[in-house]
Amino acid sequence: RQIKIAYPEAQMADTLTKIPHNLERPSITPRKPLFEGYLEFDAELPDVSNIPLDEMHLIDPEIWRKGAYWELFRRMRDEDPLHWTEDSFAGGYWSVTRYEDVMKIDIDHKRFSSSWEHGGIVLGEPMEDFELPMFIAMDEPKHSEQRKTVQPAVAPNMLKEFEPLIRARTKEILDAVPVGEPFDWVDTVSIELTTMMLATLFDFPFEDRRKLTRWSDVTTNRENPDICPGGEEQWKQELLECLSTFMELYQKKQNEPLRNDLISLLAHGEKTKNMTPMELLGNVILLIVGGNDTTRNSMTA
Repeated sequence: RQIKIAYPEAQMADTLTKIPHNLERPSITPRKPLFEGYLEFDAELPDVSNIPLDEMHLIDPEIWRKGAYWELFRRMRDEDPLHWTEDSFAGGYWSVTRYEDVMKIDIDHKRFSSSWEHGGIVLGEPMEDFELPMFIAMDEPKHSEQRKTVQPAVAPNMLKEFEPLIRARTKEILDAVPVGEPFDWVDTVSIELTTMMLATLFDFPFEDRRKLTRWSDVTTNRENPDICPGGEEQWKQELLECLSTFMELYQKKQNEPLRNDLISLLAHGEKTKNMTPMELLGNVILLIVGGNDTTRNSMTA
């Protein structure tokens, strides 16, 4: 059996939080509910204690946009820790909400697959003509083989080597922020510092580093009209631009001596030097999103 884990917050990468001093995040286009029974945009949240378990819509994007999922998880853990949802905008799925159960499933590679060939690690059916193999969506032994290839780039000795650079960039950015007036922390600090280090880890052209941010945002927001108003077609086009850029870099690195940047490691790795274009794109996207989205959100929280 395959267990798929959903990350609905990735589908609605926006916020309700206003920045003090009358600054606001960009406006959010109201969206229609993705499935019958889901909340209308900005609707009042229901009392979770009165919702029947079979009517709990855990992956309703509006619940995640408002950060209102904790009580849903609590009820499921208490009353139905292995909860089956018959139907949703992404089809049927299991919700596994207790730590012990999650751990047992996570390490049982023989019975529970993460492979993209069996649907991958996200809910919904993958696009038949645009599948993205990546090592997070592979079973053993291929998962570990590819993961180990890029580990040297973020090994403790490399992080120690990067420490002076990280400190210098952090100081430069923080010294430049305005004093006594409002500014956008996310763009000025979180995104900029994160994207600087991503460009270094990829050995990506520094002047084009904001492309990494853009590709990360597009990847996780295919249905978001504020990020990807052209929908699926725009999403594909921008990711193919990402592929074209990194394929050129990947091929260039194959003809150069091995270095400790992520693309050089992939280009020379025994298990990754002959990747198909879509496998390269999948792994690049995984590394971009993992380095950009999670880090900038942690710095902003």
